[in-house]
Amino acid sequence: MSMDRREFIKIAGLSAIFGLGGKGTYELLKPGQLEASEQGHGHSPEQEQGHGTAEKPAVRWAMAIDVRRFRDQDLVNRCLAACREVHNVPVFDNPKDEIKWLWTDKYEHAFPDSANEYMDDELREVPFLLLCNHCDKPPCVRVCPTKATFKRPDGIVAMDYHRCIGCRFCMAACPYGSRSFNWRDPRDGLKGRTLNPEFPTRMRGVVEKCNFCVERLAQGLKPACVEVGDGAMIFGNLSDPESDVRQILRKRTSLRRKPELGTKPSVFYLV
Repeated sequence: MSMDRREFIKIAGLSAIFGLGGKGTYELLKPGQLEASEQGHGHSPEQEQGHGTAEKPAVRWAMAIDVRRFRDQDLVNRCLAACREVHNVPVFDNPKDEIKWLWTDKYEHAFPDSANEYMDDELREVPFLLLCNHCDKPPCVRVCPTKATFKRPDGIVAMDYHRCIGCRFCMAACPYGSRSFNWRDPRDGLKGRTLNPEFPTRMRGVVEKCNFCVERLAQGLKPACVEVGDGAMIFGNLSDPESDVRQILRKRTSLRRKPELGTKPSVFYLV
């Protein structure tokens, strides 16, 4: 998407008024709200590299998470650890400095608009694994002034850390809390750990998040959490009717986070 100066100033102004993370900023950026500004403008190089048609890409990566399988805390810990190790995700004691790629939360926090007092008690107590939803219509991409955040042709919402200027507009726009800001040097939270030399550490003052293990996909591997998930996390091409993820979604009831916002998340929760 290309954004003219007037539209950028409007978004920046509203971000300041409502505060970073405020709902008001996202309301402005709901799908369709900025369509007028998109007409007549070009697309980023990343968007023009796609395959298939604009309506139906040849590949759209998606994940399905079998919620009840994560009653096993050891399984939860394995998935969290795999993500941290593969991507050199720092760990800090102070919650303010927490960097979240893959994390857990309760049902009523993950699905605040879907909770009800009559739901299954077991489901209420299961920890829900949360991550970037790699939305089909990602509001974070709309607001990034440097295109540090962009949507790839395969649906992955990716980041270029070198382009990130730390404005945190993407954090304000994301309705899922899936992005973290490096208030501290991330390397301080990696001391004493064996680092993965194939994935770069980040720097202070930039935003980061789950990338669907795009570097592993390029090697024909599954995302790290899926690999250690013992079948509790299914990953595949949502555009392929015969893929594992499409087959499980046909058989099982699933939820997506905040579907009413129209972002079309690529992460499904099997209940």
